[in-house]
Formats: sequence, structure tokens, C-alpha cells
Amino acid sequence: MCKWRLIDTGPLDGAANMALDEALLNCFQKDPARPVLRLYGWSPATLSVGRYQDAAAALKLDLCREEGVPVVRRMTGGGIIYHAAEVTYSVVCAPEHLGDRTGVKEGFRKLCGFLLGAYQRLGLDARFAVDCNPDGERLGERTSFCFAGKEEFDVVVNDRKIGGNAQRRLSGAILQHGSIPLENRVQQGLRYLKEPAPGAARSVSLSELGHTPGPVELKRLLAECFQERMDVDLVLEPVTDEEAVSARKLEEHKYRCPTWTFEGRS
Repeated sequence: MCKWRLIDTGPLDGAANMALDEALLNCFQKDPARPVLRLYGWSPATLSVGRYQDAAAALKLDLCREEGVPVVRRMTGGGIIYHAAEVTYSVVCAPEHLGDRTGVKEGFRKLCGFLLGAYQRLGLDARFAVDCNPDGERLGERTSFCFAGKEEFDVVVNDRKIGGNAQRRLSGAILQHGSIPLENRVQQGLRYLKEPAPGAARSVSLSELGHTPGPVELKRLLAECFQERMDVDLVLEPVTDEEAVSARKLEEHKYRCPTWTFEGRS
């Protein structure tokens, strides 16, 4: 059975979180011996924008500054997410860990399978959007706010999207990260958008579905389901010295820099 590293960093601020995800990916590219599942949170609550979004066009940046809400840019695509009251995961692995010929779509199906397992263990009828789309809703439409639209392998419960996922593929390596909302904070996040995102009202959280696990309990469930669905053995480990150094450099020179955050230039 393949061994994967399990890293639980607890809550960090937005820049530190995104810097560490990229550092894990960069270090894995150099030494792809052990793939990683990382579990974490956000403190304080933060808005993240997708890699290719125009932050100034999408967000009321003056309001963000006035209310002290940090903004960070992800290295993955997708729409804006307001990160609060959630558990977040990131996976760093090689395509070979998902099957030799796994394409992007099947990669999402494989990597998001543990989320289905966790929700189903809670007694929820969780499915992929592509597998339960009776009204023929158009999937994959670009939206400025992540929870306002559905991708094929987003998880839905009773046709309502729960959480979101984004992926970046580099040579020989994959980074995927996503959110598991404990409470619905979508309305707070929408306050900072310049344009309305009506589809976001259809998103849902665990508490709205009658489940209120704490972060520790939810992370334990996620790890168990990851092992089952991926058929791997998770070994709890800390961040290495090399990863920590790389993360600090990325945090200082990229993720805390306005040119990256607001213009996408590093």
C-alpha cells in the first residue's frame, strides 16, 4: 500500500496558506517520493481569488480594506471564495498516483472521491454534479464567485453545491485544494463582490444539512475516507525544513505582494 504524508497545519492566514501549498508542490516536483494530503483552516477569514481573475474588477477592494478582510490570490483557477468556518484540504501528488492515463476530469473524480465518502458517512446523499443533473443544467460555466456555479465534479447534496475544488497541473505534479464548509458564510462573502452572484444562494454547508462536526472530528473523518477511497496509508508528518524555507520565501516575495495579489504578476 502506498504511503502518503498527512500534514495538519491548523489555521494560518491566507498568504501563509497559499505559500505553503505552493511550497509543497515545488518540493514534491524535486523529490516525488511521498505524495501529500494537507488539512488546514483560515485565520482570519480571507477572500481568495482565482489565478486568472481581475481582483480589482471583481472585488470592492476599498470595503475589504475598510473592514480588514485580507485578499490573497491562489495559484489555481476558479472563482472567488470567502474562507471562513471551513476545513480546507490540499493534495499534492503525481498523475501516476491517480492511474497512468488519468486525464484532468478523471483526476478530479478520483481526488474528490474522498469528499463523497465523508459526506456519505455523515448520512448525506452526496454525488458529483455530473452524475445527478436531471434538469440538464449547464455545468462548468465561468462565474466570478466559486459557489455560484457548478463544475462537473463538484459535490452536490440535494442538488445544492457544498464546497468547491480547484486544481493546477505542472510537469509531473498535481496540486488540488478545496473547501468543506462547516457553516454557510456565503452571504458575508458576497458583500465584497462588485456584481451579484445569484447562483450562490443554492450553495449549502454541513450545519444547514444538520451536521455540526468540529474541525478535529471532520479532519479525522476526511483522513479516514481518503485512505479508503485512495487505498493508501496516511502517515502524520510535519512540514520539512526545506518546505518551510520555501514557504517563507514564497510568502514574502509573492503572496504578500500587491503585484501578485491584485495583478497576478510575481
